[in-house]
Amino acid sequence: MTTLIQLQPEDQYNLALESHVKPRDWTNPTPDGRYNLVVIGAGTAGLVTALGAAGVGAKVALVERELLGGDCLNVGCVPSKGIISAARVARTIRYADEFGIEVPSGVHINFARVMERMRRLRSEIAPNDSAERIRSLGVDLYQGSARFTSSNTVEVDGQTLHFKRAVIATGAQASAPPIPGLKGVPYLTNESLFSLTELPKRLGIIGAGPIGCEMAQSFALFGSEVFLVEAEHGILPREDPNASRIVQASMERDGVKLLCCGKNLQLRSEGDQVHLSVDSHDRQYDQAVDQLLVSVGRDPNVHNMGLEQVGVDFDPRIGVTVNDRLQTTNPNIYAAGDICSKYKFTHAADFMARIVIGNTLFKGRAKASALTIPWSTYTSPEIAHVGLYEKEAQEQGIHIATYVQEFADVDRAILEGETEGFVKVHLKKGSDQIVGATIVAGNAGDMISEITVAMKNGVGLKGIGSTIHPYPTQAEAIRKLGDQYNRTRLTPLVASLFRKWLKWTR
Repeated sequence: MTTLIQLQPEDQYNLALESHVKPRDWTNPTPDGRYNLVVIGAGTAGLVTALGAAGVGAKVALVERELLGGDCLNVGCVPSKGIISAARVARTIRYADEFGIEVPSGVHINFARVMERMRRLRSEIAPNDSAERIRSLGVDLYQGSARFTSSNTVEVDGQTLHFKRAVIATGAQASAPPIPGLKGVPYLTNESLFSLTELPKRLGIIGAGPIGCEMAQSFALFGSEVFLVEAEHGILPREDPNASRIVQASMERDGVKLLCCGKNLQLRSEGDQVHLSVDSHDRQYDQAVDQLLVSVGRDPNVHNMGLEQVGVDFDPRIGVTVNDRLQTTNPNIYAAGDICSKYKFTHAADFMARIVIGNTLFKGRAKASALTIPWSTYTSPEIAHVGLYEKEAQEQGIHIATYVQEFADVDRAILEGETEGFVKVHLKKGSDQIVGATIVAGNAGDMISEITVAMKNGVGLKGIGSTIHPYPTQAEAIRKLGDQYNRTRLTPLVASLFRKWLKWTR
């Protein structure tokens, strides 16, 4: 019987998923000679490293103790976006009347079918990360826990694997914060949330970071009464404050009850319910909920691998220590992904893995600090960001000029009823060099890529402004920022010279 909570309920879709990511009949290969690379962990960073290295001819072993595909496929990006896509349909129906579309009363959301759809789509994506595909691409896959026994050997399930270089890509797991009473109550994390089959009537969520906000809004749209507790003021405290405020207003309009500036949080069980006791804005709340989701951060998977024995430094809260080339304090061992990066995103893990391939196999000197990493939170509207925030620029002594285009002045956004957002770009003062940007929009995660490409390839805001964008699109907001910048170049002196020239040429 399946015991992993990630694979509950045991229906046809989770059985299909299991057949790909943890096949029950799998037999580990027998080691034959030294590997160029042994990769520990088969999430995004590990898979990209192993398959990429094998693709250029390296002899590679990949070790995974749980599910192939890691968090992203099984308990992260894929299932969460499956749920969010359904919630957005529910949101469209909820506000259809604003567009003149009259939806009959009594519309029912079948939560069980929402979750079944998510499981079906996850199982259809799973072959990309499957054991059979990994083997077919020339990687030796070992199921089991890996432990370093020397600077050139790893033990897995009683077998010793010899390597020239190793890569730690074991990722991170949901953390359990020291909240009074937490150990005595049942609670969900991202590792168990997606196994729900019944919609909780009342859902408590601790932590208003990306996961907490995405799930709070989604479950509120499904019909749960959602109570979101955050210790700091507002939501998404790391994001641009103006951006966070727009998303907060949208979430509250969708039914999320925010208990921010939460103090003295305590938990207790009473029967089948969990009680949240918290002080928020000088008011004391004692709220019973049917399910509790804890989403307040992630702890790196650094334990029980023998890192101490092979001289790999790590911090149990931060992860494995690496230099800019992603090499650990043991020169034979590298790391990539959530285990060593503050950017805990699938796409960041992907590109860190590419750095590791070059640096381990070909004596490359690529640096992680050279990566331009965007990210997005998939609320409605989305928040996407790349580069520096204003506060970071100030802390680094970088003088900036900031340009903002509100979607209230963008025709496509007006027509789509999505005017509560903006594009904000920070330039290095005195130039058109983009050093950071934030977008708040329905599809901000897609739009941020244009700015990321510009930053990566040295295209300034002037270049974006001179590039034709289709009309009407929301991306036109980015081009309008180029117009704003160009107008600042028309100084009084330049304008005077233009007028004289035009008068002379009549």
